[in-house]
Amino acid sequence: MQFGIFSVSDITRDPVSGETPSEAERIDAIVRIAQKADEVGLDVFAIGEHHNPPFFSSSPTTLLAHIAATTKKLIVSTATTLITTNDPVRIAEEYAMLQHLSRGRMDLMLGRGNTAPVYPWFGQDIRQSLPLALENYNLLHRLWREDVVDWEGKYRSPLQGFTSVPRPLDDVPPFVWHGSIRTPEIAEQAAYYGDGFFANNIFWPKQHYIQLIRFYRQRFKYYGHGTEKQAIVGLGGQAYIARNSQDAKREFRPYFDDAPVYGHGPSMEDFMDLTPLSVGSPQEVIDKTMTFRESFGDYQRQLFLMDHAGLPLKTVLEQLELLGGEVVPVLRKETEARKDRQTRAAPTHASLVKAKYGDEAPRQPRPNANRGDNVTGGSPYQDTIAESQTEYPDI
Repeated sequence: MQFGIFSVSDITRDPVSGETPSEAERIDAIVRIAQKADEVGLDVFAIGEHHNPPFFSSSPTTLLAHIAATTKKLIVSTATTLITTNDPVRIAEEYAMLQHLSRGRMDLMLGRGNTAPVYPWFGQDIRQSLPLALENYNLLHRLWREDVVDWEGKYRSPLQGFTSVPRPLDDVPPFVWHGSIRTPEIAEQAAYYGDGFFANNIFWPKQHYIQLIRFYRQRFKYYGHGTEKQAIVGLGGQAYIARNSQDAKREFRPYFDDAPVYGHGPSMEDFMDLTPLSVGSPQEVIDKTMTFRESFGDYQRQLFLMDHAGLPLKTVLEQLELLGGEVVPVLRKETEARKDRQTRAAPTHASLVKAKYGDEAPRQPRPNANRGDNVTGGSPYQDTIAESQTEYPDI
């Protein structure tokens, strides 16, 4: 099981100090947070994508490439990549490049996005977000698996003889998660392709996510990718950790009360009782997180939201010390001991290469220089295309 953190890249006033960090300060801070996650032994760092204030992460691949270059083992990912307002051709190219630069230490999470003004900024209509997401992902899926694509759809210009470059590392596409807060259609999309489904697991009571995850597992089985227990599930969560419960609640309360995403509503105690929010000692966070397995079954990835609501960098780094030093080691041990034998491991680039090639050397696409600009309309990879005829296996 993979453990890590994710960020929505908010720039929020610190209600204790009264200070609001600059964009430059938050960008520097998020790099240091990711590096700290790697240092304390976490597996994954994921960043959201936003194109409006008060957020800073408008170019996730640029940020994640830098983080990958300055870390050793960390898998870099997104939370989320907008499959609706981004051109799937650009997603294919940019994330394949990130895959190469990180040497496979990456994956991505796709989502529709729910910020209405962003859609017209990129020439789209939010009322078409669902069919747009379905069509765009269908194209992205093909671009990573076919050397030459002929395609025509409703929401972008047709493609004729198009090759997305660079080709995926080892000719193995990045693993894709589909992220959702509330919509079963995205769970259906994930199940159809045999991809992973990531339930946001913040803000809403567990009954809501139980229904979404159960639906995804059922449809994953229906499409023939494996049993319900073999489906690939990820969860979010929110946590604030201190040495004891009293200090945790005292320290986090002003941030909770003033947070634009969940403040000014139910009390922190009510929120902790009704949602996945964990505020307490390391053992209390462990106990709360272990209830996720009881509710949702075995799953493969757990990400915690820890840098939000104006928390200063120093506090976040201290949180990561506790998370990586005291919480995650126990969670690893406990989840492994209780794991059903049918549960699959979290996909990695190495495991996907192994699934596709076995003990054979992976295909390394290289354009055929003898064919010039490929004016004949054939594959620019004809010298190696025969090596890729094995059907890409289901996860």
